[in-house]
Amino acid sequence: MRHQLYFVSCFLCVSALFAQKELTLDSLDTKYREDQFYFGVTYNALVNTPEFVDSQGLSGALHFGFTRDMPINPRRNLSIALGLGASFDAYGTTLSIDKDELNRTIFTSLSNNDIAYDVNRFSTASLEIPLEFRWRTSSAQHYKFWRFYAGLRLGYSYWYKSSFKQGSNTVVQTNIPEFNNLRLGATLSIGYNTVNFFAYYGITPLFDNAITTNGTPIEMSALKLGLLFFFL
Repeated sequence: MRHQLYFVSCFLCVSALFAQKELTLDSLDTKYREDQFYFGVTYNALVNTPEFVDSQGLSGALHFGFTRDMPINPRRNLSIALGLGASFDAYGTTLSIDKDELNRTIFTSLSNNDIAYDVNRFSTASLEIPLEFRWRTSSAQHYKFWRFYAGLRLGYSYWYKSSFKQGSNTVVQTNIPEFNNLRLGATLSIGYNTVNFFAYYGITPLFDNAITTNGTPIEMSALKLGLLFFFL
């Protein structure tokens, strides 16, 4: 939680500084830029899951960050954006992550074994570098416009945790060698004015060289669907 509060505080401070600067611009400035801050909420699903492994329970994410909008044509409705952000993700799943007596990771399907439990969740906190190609119908006089933004998002998870709770028994794993800290995803944002549909598809899997106890490779990745809000 301290990591989350730290990054949220930094984000708010930077937002305030840039907002103060933007307010000094004339509304008819021909050098205007759009959508340089973003905040989003998504539902997280898992795709390419092994047999008997599904999404289940609380799954979601918060996204926020800053992108530098760089128009590439005189009308300024086409641009490239590069930035820095953060994402806090939770995946409710039926894939249990534990350790054996030799400290080797054990991946087990809870559905396949018909095990009753209260919580089984995998959580991450990541730094991200979004890169987007942007098309929009904005102008220096109009602030309500259609947008179509497509791009890639490179992420690094600096923190992760697997949590399993069954009655009074709680198992937490924070050392999973198979977990892929570095990942790449494709993104798409489509919308008008404030409300924008956002989608993220993980190109790289969450785990590398991981198999379940029944010998099935684990190649699952994240699919995130939700809303993204742009401002300034």
